Amino acid sequence: MNYADLTILALFVFVYSAISGRADRTPINGALVYTLFGLLLGGHCLGLLTLNVGSEGLRSLAELTLALVLFTDAANADLRVLRQTIAVPRRLLLVGLPLTIALGILFGVLLLPDLDLFTVAVLATMLAPTDAALGKAVVTNEDVPDYIRQGLNVESGLNDGICVPILFIFLALATGEATREATPMLAVTLVLEELGIGLVVGVALTFLMAKLLRGAVRLGWIEETWRQLPVVAMALGCFAMAQWIGGSGFIAAFSGGLLFGALAREEKSELLTAAEGIGDTLALLTWVVFGAAVVGNYFGQLTWSVLLYALLSLTVVRMLPVYLCLAGTGPNRFEKWFMGWFGPRGLASIVFGVIVLGKQLPGSETISLVVVCTVLLSVIAHGLSANPLVARLARAEKRGKHSPGH
Repeated sequence: MNYADLTILALFVFVYSAISGRADRTPINGALVYTLFGLLLGGHCLGLLTLNVGSEGLRSLAELTLALVLFTDAANADLRVLRQTIAVPRRLLLVGLPLTIALGILFGVLLLPDLDLFTVAVLATMLAPTDAALGKAVVTNEDVPDYIRQGLNVESGLNDGICVPILFIFLALATGEATREATPMLAVTLVLEELGIGLVVGVALTFLMAKLLRGAVRLGWIEETWRQLPVVAMALGCFAMAQWIGGSGFIAAFSGGLLFGALAREEKSELLTAAEGIGDTLALLTWVVFGAAVVGNYFGQLTWSVLLYALLSLTVVRMLPVYLCLAGTGPNRFEKWFMGWFGPRGLASIVFGVIVLGKQLPGSETISLVVVCTVLLSVIAHGLSANPLVARLARAEKRGKHSPGH
């Protein structure tokens, strides 16, 4: 990064920070603004931003952003509400997620005939997890009922980690590294390693660090300026250690955040503020890089089949399984469609995309194009629709509370 890039990014961060409260109340905000800014100033438009960020650099930036967002979102979760409404995220993860992958495979086979079955399965898995960062406008908005916010928050916090072993299984089959006969044992091993190690690391490391932090706060050992860093270090430490020893860093970050929120009730708000701000800044940088260094490279390659698959991935492939799996639960019809729609694709899909690129699968160019197209459409569609649909949901909830029988 040169000084010109740094100047432009610094000024953009300053200006957006100054107007963030006003921007958040408009449809044009957050990741949509960041991505469009990067695309406009990047090499394919004005050429003012010359960000030379390779695929591994983008992966690292997206991973750290996602880990921090997962931790802080989980720490802010209302565990009392979550315990009462656990059926919603449980169904989304155990029923909705497998159905989403299966439906993604079906449409991939129909629309992308140049990809073999296991490569299509890799693609469907890459696009199955929802993005906690892109969904933040919904899960932090108090106009959205608690059980919807907590359900979407837990789903986005855990589906990234759940999809990791599934992705690696399909990758092993697609590359020939595993036979079909060995798949069941491979699946069990990967699930136990990714989820088990991630959970143990997140809980154990957070418990130890949270206890030390609370003791230091009570004794007055922490200087005011250093209060900004412990939660950031905790979140990134959970993520990095789990990844280091073979587990899912995303599971570790989310489970650690849940435990920290339960242990640090009194100090939580003050300690989380700075971490949330850093997470927002990292998200801004990630989406600017995505717009400036990635999106423009794929415009000329777009085909109708790729565009159609991306649109289906964001609508039917996501919304139908959510609607079906929530049958018999609390949400009404509109709330089910609302939850189905707000399954944005973003950072996790970008991270998975870089992983798959490194495997050099046949059809990797098609996979990359579909992922970039889907993520870009998600940034646009979910960015524009978040505030209007939340307002409509709030009006519907208000009418429901004042209707006869309430």
